[in-house]
Amino acid sequence: MFEFLRRNTIVAGVLAIIRIYLGYSWITGGWGKITGGGFDASGFLHGAIAQSTGDHPAVQGWWAAFLENVALPNAGLFSFLVMWGEVLVGIALVLGLFTNFAALMGITMNFAFLFSGTVSTNGQMILLTIFLLVAGANAGKYGLDRYAMPYLKTLLAKKTNKEVRKTAEV
Repeated sequence: MFEFLRRNTIVAGVLAIIRIYLGYSWITGGWGKITGGGFDASGFLHGAIAQSTGDHPAVQGWWAAFLENVALPNAGLFSFLVMWGEVLVGIALVLGLFTNFAALMGITMNFAFLFSGTVSTNGQMILLTIFLLVAGANAGKYGLDRYAMPYLKTLLAKKTNKEVRKTAEV
């Protein structure tokens, strides 16, 4: 099954549709935060921390401790990272540029939101992103990865060959 996801041309087309849908979702979410008059994550963080108590907490204690001791004191940084991270992940996915890295960063944000007690569309986005990650390079076949990745591999091979020759001369 993995080879089917990684090599099939028709699957690459379906993955492109999924990738563009996810990218659009990320862009619109992030752009709304950027243009919405100043996004501040501290309210969200306080709400997540509040959900970590009671008989059936929606937020686990270890995650609440991270939010309270790391994220909340740095809410300005986290606000910046969330809104721009969402936009940049979205742009990369729509363009199919560094698709696997963008998908990995997107799924990391989705899990962070889930850990913080927000369900929304995060579960669906995680499921779709898993297909992109498992498909590997095929997820960016109909995108800029088709050109960028071979170029980067060639560039890396040249650099490696230079280093090997330099070491051999010594």
